[in-house]
Amino acid sequence: MGLTIGVDIGGTKIAAGVVDEEGNILSTHKVPTPTTPEAIVDAIASAVEGARVGHEIVGVGIGAAGYVNRQRSTVYFAPNIDWRQEPLKEKVEARVGLPVVVENDANAAAWGEYKFGGGKGHRNVICITLGTGLGGGIIIGNKLRRGHFGVAAEFGHIRMVPDGLLCGCGSQGCWEQYASGRALVRYAKQRANATPERAEVLLALGDGTPDGIEGKHISVAARQGCPVAVDSYRELARWAGAGLADLASLFDPSAFIVGGGLSDEGDLVLDPIRKSYKRWLVGGNWRPVADVIAAQLGNKAGLVGAADLAREPDPIM
Repeated sequence: MGLTIGVDIGGTKIAAGVVDEEGNILSTHKVPTPTTPEAIVDAIASAVEGARVGHEIVGVGIGAAGYVNRQRSTVYFAPNIDWRQEPLKEKVEARVGLPVVVENDANAAAWGEYKFGGGKGHRNVICITLGTGLGGGIIIGNKLRRGHFGVAAEFGHIRMVPDGLLCGCGSQGCWEQYASGRALVRYAKQRANATPERAEVLLALGDGTPDGIEGKHISVAARQGCPVAVDSYRELARWAGAGLADLASLFDPSAFIVGGGLSDEGDLVLDPIRKSYKRWLVGGNWRPVADVIAAQLGNKAGLVGAADLAREPDPIM
């Protein structure tokens, strides 16, 4: 079909990239993320115009955090941008003069990994992103499954613990409160406060207090064998693996792709997730077990996936 542009809307920058049909990024252009909704639309257009120089472009795919309608045109609701029923497709098309589709950012990343990354060769894949929160995407029968209204795969807000921890969405006990970057830091702070003698390495990497612990400190300390850091990863993995076991009962995929910032830690986080997943999988000793695979595209997955989804002529279920 030709070259398309993928757009990834981040908290601090908006990245646009020209992507070919093999998933290769040919050029990129980045601009700072503004603070107002209308300025963000202008910034998206600016990033697209910067990336398209010297290329014949046939379409644009935008990955946006939030609920996107099935027609891939409107953002129903965005948690970090004041978008409510935002006609993003219409506005960006008017500025860049190209066909535009809008996709949930986690769906876009899932599609990128399925098509060009860790999911290559699989027809039925569930992707989860373990970052600050927890997102995901569903690919069944080689198609991205978006649900009747377009808002499926909001895995982070599955209720794992009735009346559990308060979530930013307003509910309680959501999965991302127990399996995410925020959860990891909370586990480490709680353990360091309770048993500081087991957290000496971790505390030394910060300001010496539990409140000074950051995610990057936990990674370094765990690789040095710090008991509190290692235990914190195990606690996160316990919840992540239990959730994957539930998703296996729902979707029966051949593979789970684990992406997001926490997946960059490799086997430090993936090995305990695999163990927890197998522990909680119903009938796990007598049934085929889906692979748990690390994502391969890193922070490029959303951009590449959004660009490729711009080649899809019709809304995907």
